[in-house]
Amino acid sequence: MGIKKYRYRDRVLIKKRTIITFFIFISLFMFLIGRLGYIMIGKSEDYKNRAIGQWTHEVKISPKRGKILDRNGYELAVSANVYRVDVDLNALRNRLKEANMDMSDISPSIATILDMDENVVLKKLTAPLPNGKPRGSAIIKRRVQKEEIDKLKDYIKQKRLYGIIISPDTKRYYPNGNFLAHVLGNTNSDGVGRVGVELVYNKYLAGIPGIKIAELDKNNKNMPYIISDYVKPVDGKNVVLTIDQTIQYFCEKAAEQAMVDYKAKGITIMVMNPNNGEILALVNKPDYNPNEPYDNNKTLDENQRLWRNRAVSDTFEPGSIFKVVTATAAMEEGKVSDDDVFVCNGSRKVANRIIHCWKRTGHGSQHLADILKNSCNVGFMILGERLGPELLNKYIKLFGFGKKTGIDLNGEARGIIKKTSDITPVALATISFGQTNTVSCVQYLTAFNAIANGGELITPHVMKEITHYDNENNVVVDKKYDNFNRRRILDENTMRELRGYLEKVVSEGGGKEAYIKGYHIAGKTGTAQKVDNVRGGYAHGKYIASFAGMAPADNPQVTVFVSIDEPDPSNYYSSHTAAPTARQVFMDIFNYLSFKPDVTGEEVAKSLLKDVVVPEIRGLEREEAIKILKSKNLKYDIESTGKYISEINPKPGCTVKEGAEIIVYTSDSPLYESKVVVPNLYGYNKEEAEKLLKSLGLKPSFIGKGLVSEQSISEGTEVLKDTKITLELQLVGD
Repeated sequence: MGIKKYRYRDRVLIKKRTIITFFIFISLFMFLIGRLGYIMIGKSEDYKNRAIGQWTHEVKISPKRGKILDRNGYELAVSANVYRVDVDLNALRNRLKEANMDMSDISPSIATILDMDENVVLKKLTAPLPNGKPRGSAIIKRRVQKEEIDKLKDYIKQKRLYGIIISPDTKRYYPNGNFLAHVLGNTNSDGVGRVGVELVYNKYLAGIPGIKIAELDKNNKNMPYIISDYVKPVDGKNVVLTIDQTIQYFCEKAAEQAMVDYKAKGITIMVMNPNNGEILALVNKPDYNPNEPYDNNKTLDENQRLWRNRAVSDTFEPGSIFKVVTATAAMEEGKVSDDDVFVCNGSRKVANRIIHCWKRTGHGSQHLADILKNSCNVGFMILGERLGPELLNKYIKLFGFGKKTGIDLNGEARGIIKKTSDITPVALATISFGQTNTVSCVQYLTAFNAIANGGELITPHVMKEITHYDNENNVVVDKKYDNFNRRRILDENTMRELRGYLEKVVSEGGGKEAYIKGYHIAGKTGTAQKVDNVRGGYAHGKYIASFAGMAPADNPQVTVFVSIDEPDPSNYYSSHTAAPTARQVFMDIFNYLSFKPDVTGEEVAKSLLKDVVVPEIRGLEREEAIKILKSKNLKYDIESTGKYISEINPKPGCTVKEGAEIIVYTSDSPLYESKVVVPNLYGYNKEEAEKLLKSLGLKPSFIGKGLVSEQSISEGTEVLKDTKITLELQLVGD
């Protein structure tokens, strides 16, 4: 009984163990099946990619970046076909090991061929990963010219090197150098836009990279004639700008001249079509060359400041050019009429503060057209009071100040507009004539365009259309600019009336240095003191002189804005700096666009000539006198053969146009009549006025500081030499 019991128990145990073993084997088998399925299905893609990575290498093929063109198809930014040199370091190390060489044996030759520093090349070939392991690949150099590539290929063939990969690349090139630099912007070393149009329209310009995958043998050498995969790159599209290259050239030339003439810190000039918001030209000086955007002598921050488009990114207190906004608001709201009389005694008391007009002696009694023409601060303070904070701010916001215009350039500033609830009576007065609030150049010209086009606010822009070439090299338009956001904000009839007033500013008032006979230009000047960001208040001797103009005044086709940052303190007024600069730009545009004047071409040309004060040459010998006349660009007709100059006509002190003919009389005696003509000294600084009067033999005396605003003896009066003339100087806030 006991033996049977034990045998039964053993059979049961064996059976249990067999079952357990069976289940263990089944479990192991199922686990192996599951693991195999996971590897073959779940991890298939991963292991496949790893395997492919071991027997292939992948090279991205850069697409050709699209062109940037002006509105007439002229190339402003192009991409040249060049090459890049990459290295498969595993393949190269294996080859050098076979040849009993190392990286230091080849780096000097590669550096010489590619015009690089030998140590830089060696570092690229030998630098490990951050974890200390060897790198698998490295970029040696981008944008390599074909001549260098040909030499490198010869060297690779001679040394039988593997792993040095040469592939197509593109290099951004700006054919005109600094021309339009702040609009075009620049790209980084990978060809990606950093600023300007290059950044804003990068997604269109960039294209789509291609891929070339080549197979390797067991020694990591390229297998000849075998390409596993090849995806052709898709070239970028072209961006056609609203910029007109010829008008841009006019503005570049005028800005460069203004920098020299007025010893300015900076110049901005913009030209727009007010009827559709197209920017025809935009220049900032100083600028930079986008072909070489980095100046190694400057920090990164300094370089980036140089790239900044100041017309879009910088703000300033506009000064008197802002008076057109106050005038518009008063006219639209019926707060002023042509019959209203504004009395300016030189200042106005607001709350407990006396606020002066720029003309301390006052403008007397004036109508609306006069306070614009004379840029009278007192008149505009009165308009501000009539409007009140709510209505004035309503129009400030209607014109788009205090928010971005939406221009398609990066870095746009909003400007600062004082909240209605924070506008005190004093603030209301200063805002009305252009202080306190800040605006950008592009904001201001966008607002000014609304006056020019009859009351519509339109988004300014530099992109006209996006295009590409089809297979037959025909131009295909992919996209036209359509974000105009056109909205009517002002009455057309009111704007027509205001343009008439602004035309008088140019023909008779502070903007007359922009006047061109036969053409109808409407505009406004402004001279604003700069804010001292360190000490607060206004900076001594630092100004921004501005002029905004439109033409023809009755149906404007172009608007021009000129801003001169910190001109020479002895000659900083907009009427003497920004206005003549604008006249030069307008005249070039009129000729280019074939605007027809109301007078003959000869009369137009004569009006453009500079005014010259006839110098005192009487008593001088002929040769010396002729030399002086030539230096003033004056012609002469000598009536007799004497040694000395005895008389001239017109007399010394008279104002004539350059190129005018002076009749010269001579005698054998240096004696002459001592009468001279008092010149017009308005707008001269003290040094200039003193030098001129003394050269005529007159004795100047001065009252006040600034520029000449009044003279004790009127222009054209004949006086004897040694006559004393008192000149009143004023700090002009025009």
